[in-house]
Amino acid sequence: MSAFDDTEIFRSILEDLPTGVCVIDLQKRIVLWSDGAERITGRPRYEVIGHCCIGEPMLHCDQPGCEWCKEDCPFARAMKTSHEAEGLGFLHHKAGHQVPVHVRAVPVHDEHGSIVGAAAIFEDRLTEIGSDRREDGRQFPGCVDAVTEVASHAMMQSHLRESLATFAEVHVPFGILCMRLEGLDHFRASFGPEAASSLLRMVARTLESAVWRTDFVGRWSDDQFLIILNGCRDDALRSVRERLHRMLFGEGIEWWGEKRSLPLVMGQATAQPEDSVESLVERAQKSLEIASAGRAQGAAASGGDSQSAG
Repeated sequence: MSAFDDTEIFRSILEDLPTGVCVIDLQKRIVLWSDGAERITGRPRYEVIGHCCIGEPMLHCDQPGCEWCKEDCPFARAMKTSHEAEGLGFLHHKAGHQVPVHVRAVPVHDEHGSIVGAAAIFEDRLTEIGSDRREDGRQFPGCVDAVTEVASHAMMQSHLRESLATFAEVHVPFGILCMRLEGLDHFRASFGPEAASSLLRMVARTLESAVWRTDFVGRWSDDQFLIILNGCRDDALRSVRERLHRMLFGEGIEWWGEKRSLPLVMGQATAQPEDSVESLVERAQKSLEIASAGRAQGAAASGGDSQSAG
């Protein structure tokens, strides 16, 4: 009798694979979670086995208005159509940020041919992109923000000048988003500098995961991030802003046994002829202040703080 006649051997092989592997039953309860899945999400098996994948491990895909674990989820499509399904999406990392992944799912059949669940593999799309950028930046002092490991203020100014020069010469459009964590100073005073740094890192990783490799994310000031979106016109810029809103809404870190977060607001601007770095950023900052005032009015009207990234 061959050792491979033992089904536990095959389960062990699946669980040891470096690629993320997840198997669910018809109720979408997770029944297998590989070493690769643990590494990609930071979530050990004991936290997810037996739990429904509609919870935090699976969040949403990158299509507007489409949430994973509904009809467009690769798992659901594979079980519904009895064919392979795939998609690009985001998984919640235990640290709070989101990890972009490519998911391929197939239906699982029993000995009678009935579908009893689905199996999927997923691969981290951010690892090589993020690590390449950070390694490149570390070669030059001052290019990477020490806290968040995204581009520094000086580096983002350089990227802005480069994008403006390209826009002036060959008319390639681009836009920028300014994003601010409202009340970061108070958060830092209440929970300590490490909590604030952890929250900033979580936001930075999520932003970095949500843009193309040709785009740039950087820390613009203590409580602000700047995102440069190349090839992006007004309509596309609004769409990206809304997508980031959905991704970051309610996101936070676990601190002192509770989830801690801050309201987020965003401003935007697209490059115009004769723009300088200063004029472009100034328009985005004005848009940011309008969004901040709107959030404050909404919070006052509702009688409490309004978590928004408008």
